[in-house]
Amino acid sequence: MNKPFSLLIKPASADCNLRCTYCFYLEKAALYPEMKTHRMSEATLKKLIASYMRTDQSQYSFGWQGGEPTLMGVDFFKSVTQLQQKFGKTGDLVANGLQTNGILIDDAFAEHLAEYRFLVGVSLDGPPEIHNRYRVTRSGHNTHDRVLKGIHFLKKHGVAFNILVLVNAASVDCPQRVYDFLVDHDFHFHQYIPCVEWDKDGHLTPFSITGRAWGEFLCGIFDRWVQRHHEQIVSIRHFDSIMAYLVQGTKNVCIMGSACDSYFLVEHNGDVYPCDFFVAPERKIGNIHTHDFRSLQESKAYTGFGQGKSQYDTACRECRFVDLCQGDCPKHRYFHGHANTALSWLCEGWQIFYQHTLDRFMAMAEALKKEQAGTNRPGAFVKPPDMEKSSKTGRNAPCPCGSGKKYKRCCGRG
Repeated sequence: MNKPFSLLIKPASADCNLRCTYCFYLEKAALYPEMKTHRMSEATLKKLIASYMRTDQSQYSFGWQGGEPTLMGVDFFKSVTQLQQKFGKTGDLVANGLQTNGILIDDAFAEHLAEYRFLVGVSLDGPPEIHNRYRVTRSGHNTHDRVLKGIHFLKKHGVAFNILVLVNAASVDCPQRVYDFLVDHDFHFHQYIPCVEWDKDGHLTPFSITGRAWGEFLCGIFDRWVQRHHEQIVSIRHFDSIMAYLVQGTKNVCIMGSACDSYFLVEHNGDVYPCDFFVAPERKIGNIHTHDFRSLQESKAYTGFGQGKSQYDTACRECRFVDLCQGDCPKHRYFHGHANTALSWLCEGWQIFYQHTLDRFMAMAEALKKEQAGTNRPGAFVKPPDMEKSSKTGRNAPCPCGSGKKYKRCCGRG
């Protein structure tokens, strides 16, 4: 069996109802100039789902992203789940994730997402004065209130969701303010993502952050997380990933992996790329209408790209933190428009963060190992809503929580 992989799908390509200043994907619409509006056709959707579900996976993971994927409308996502049921086999685990700005989420949308246990990532950069700095409509209007309205519908229907915070120049100096805003609004699952973009002349954009600022921001989040842990349990994806590695030896996020070969990016017309940060003509590896996933996975273009992750600077090999970052995402090794396989732009920040926190993470991990000794239950540290737990699981299938029971006898009771 080939290595398992997931799909990251752009059903509306780079089309979006917002004009966020820092968006790196809007410009990708230029790859498809023959049409003004980009939408995945029924034929492409059917081909995509059918061909993926013919591959051998322990779980079929679909990530719907953009641009803004909700521009497709709720009927598109009803087709998604119908086709997954049609082409899936009894007992298959199917997981759907949706990354959205939240603006178009309403009752009908949230109801469907809840029924099929989508895990939703909502982009929200913090309090209004921070969020509205860069996340605006086409006409330049603020979006904060509209995002909260979309989240209201998700909560109403019990949809599992994370808050995705893109840490930028407006927020990087105030980690406590951002963290407190999210927690005080009962948002308990956070992902913090660094904003690093370069302009056409090779200069760091004004909304981007430096490595040092990123490290100090993460330290601030960590300290506040520890300080407020007694009053509210909060899951922070990267912190959970560190704990999963220290306790279980598993690496569940890209940055910790030694190769970039865990998923395919599929554009609206079926074009396939190795990563959403590297969608460019020279990186295209095929199209689902003309290539099967096995040939895509074995292609030199894909394997070569994946192996590039391990080509980090020699200084990384002497770093005590290399197992945790593996030289960082290749995107952050591209300086001034030129490939740079040396240190990540964020290297200083990662070192600041791990120097400040790793000993405490290790102590937490050791305590958790002792607590788990002699038991089969999962770790006590808080995990983000799991893609497996967000799937439409067959009633007689093993429960995704790992209890060993059938789904209908465990999390599927009700």
